[in-house]
Amino acid sequence: MSPTATPATVVTAPGPATAGATAPTGRDPFFDNAKYLAIVLVALGHAWQPLTYTSRTATALYYTVYAFHMPAFILISGYFSRSFDLSPAKVKRLVTGVVVPYVVFEVAYTYFQHWAEDDAPPESISLTNPWYLNWFLAALFVWRLTTPIWKAIRWPVPVALVISVLAAVSPDIGSDFDLQRVLQFLPFFVIGLHLERHHFDLVRRRWVRIAAVPVFAAVIAVNYWPPPQLNTEWFFHNDSAQGLHEPAWTAPVALLALFACAAVLTACFLAWVPRRRMWFTALGGGTLYGFLLHGFLIKLSRWWEWYDAAEWIRRPVGGVVVTVLAIGMMTVLCTAPVRRVFRCVVEPRMDWAFRTSAK
Repeated sequence: MSPTATPATVVTAPGPATAGATAPTGRDPFFDNAKYLAIVLVALGHAWQPLTYTSRTATALYYTVYAFHMPAFILISGYFSRSFDLSPAKVKRLVTGVVVPYVVFEVAYTYFQHWAEDDAPPESISLTNPWYLNWFLAALFVWRLTTPIWKAIRWPVPVALVISVLAAVSPDIGSDFDLQRVLQFLPFFVIGLHLERHHFDLVRRRWVRIAAVPVFAAVIAVNYWPPPQLNTEWFFHNDSAQGLHEPAWTAPVALLALFACAAVLTACFLAWVPRRRMWFTALGGGTLYGFLLHGFLIKLSRWWEWYDAAEWIRRPVGGVVVTVLAIGMMTVLCTAPVRRVFRCVVEPRMDWAFRTSAK
């Protein structure tokens, strides 16, 4: 599906929480609302996936969410990464907010899988091959480090698009740090780096909010009745054209089409995000907690076959129940009590590990 760890004053999506149960003064409710709603979409996408085998409605909703939820996360992450440089303080935040959670959860996920699957042999820990959700932290680390480059060159977005397409025709990139996703999603981060606050206000116009309704309806309809030539694996951006058994020339066509679709859907999504403080606004500061922690429950649902526990789960009423449970799960995981418990591994202070100049 959030997905990022940043300081409380430099929020990304998904980003770590700030201390306290309410959004602190000075935070823009719009972005906290957007992050919470987007992280809920991540949970829904993961929760709906097992239902896609028996429900066309779940399939349509699933692929519609996957068409834009990560681009929206990444764009907002880029927007709040505009001030990143290689200063000691920013490097410290990159280490404590991205690198440390990456290492901790890479180890935790590996041992959790061994515990959950009793008959499975223990997997070796690989810090270069992100496990499940950890790919986003690996990507954010790379994107943040390259931020000075994208702020310095003359045509950053076209260059990022070219790199994205080249990645999609390069089957030998390998799985290290999930570089296919890192490079294919790169343009959205670069766009975010060059946005200003007034650009987000443009999508708040009334006609955009109204137009968003038929746009989403059209995308859902296409995913409900997909054309036979549509390869839905492109939505995940985790393989090359050759790896998807497609000719190389399809890469620029597919990526540019998905890029345009994601950009439009992201604009439509942001048009619907409330600008005022809502009951869930404070939860927007804890989306990284929800993002990383919900992976344990999602994987348990697969390994322990929760979706096969009863026939009604794969019926329409089951889809409604799964949807409600996914929203509730993500909401709870973003709350202040959960953040207090896991702050030591999601956004540790670690002043002891840095020189005084890094503070």
